[in-house]
Amino acid sequence: MSELRVVDGIEGLRTLIGVELGPTDPLPVDQAMVDAFADVTRDHQFIHVDPERAAREGPFGGTVAHGFLVLSLVPPLLLGSLLRVDGVTTIVNYGVERVRFPAPTRVGAGLTLQATLTELGPKGDGHLGRFGLVFHATGSPKPCCVGELLLLFV
Repeated sequence: MSELRVVDGIEGLRTLIGVELGPTDPLPVDQAMVDAFADVTRDHQFIHVDPERAAREGPFGGTVAHGFLVLSLVPPLLLGSLLRVDGVTTIVNYGVERVRFPAPTRVGAGLTLQATLTELGPKGDGHLGRFGLVFHATGSPKPCCVGELLLLFV
């Protein structure tokens, strides 16, 4: 089971700079999750939503999750499973940078997230934190998503 780190305010968050958080417990990626994401994004490529065709014609042996579906799981996993910051009013998703999807996430895989706070500094009325992110999917030797998440703590 992943360890939830609880810190108090910006000073508590500052103690986590350079500390690796995670990995989270595996989150299963199923076809229903992929189909729902396809409906929201209107991205119905067969490699995502047609298991039979993907198995027959696709390069991955079956359906795979959208890369941005994986990326969309960062806030709930980071702030739900790995980190809680007490003493701040609001946490705002401020952006992502340097995002890559080095390997596919096959439907049926379990996703785990590791995150490291690499920077924390003043920004307007709050503090901007930069988190390095690495997602792994079970059965893949390479990460399925890497990047940086920017969060504004107010």
